[in-house]
Amino acid sequence: MSTGVPADQRSAHRTEAPGNGWYGWIAFASVMMVLLGSFHAVAGLIGVFKEDYYLVGKSDLVVTVDYTAWGWTHLILGLIVAFAGVALTRGATWARVVAVAMAFLSALVNLAFMPAYPLWSLVMIAVDFMVIYAVTAHGGRDALHIN
Repeated sequence: MSTGVPADQRSAHRTEAPGNGWYGWIAFASVMMVLLGSFHAVAGLIGVFKEDYYLVGKSDLVVTVDYTAWGWTHLILGLIVAFAGVALTRGATWARVVAVAMAFLSALVNLAFMPAYPLWSLVMIAVDFMVIYAVTAHGGRDALHIN
């Protein structure tokens, strides 16, 4: 198979890059999902074990929540997001669906908690949108096969 690179300039340790340019976006989305899931899980642990950590009172938020229930929900859903991020690297189609749904839900949750932590919420929403873009706009299933 000819790559257009002279034989003396080819490295024995290099492999051909996947033919699809979306490879990097899917890898990025996978890593970001693991990171987002971890962030949500840590926020959930804080909500469970130290609910007075959040400085904004319940009346100043868009939604009123019980921080212990909110913490358990964040912990469980964060672990699901992280697991789906790992599955996305393996090309699992269900992971794409979970990625879009959970990133959408994460963006909504962070929008509701924007009065508490505006900068953090904006960063999380931006990463959520990048994950949604990466897994929906790549144009084909072949981009998912990273290995």
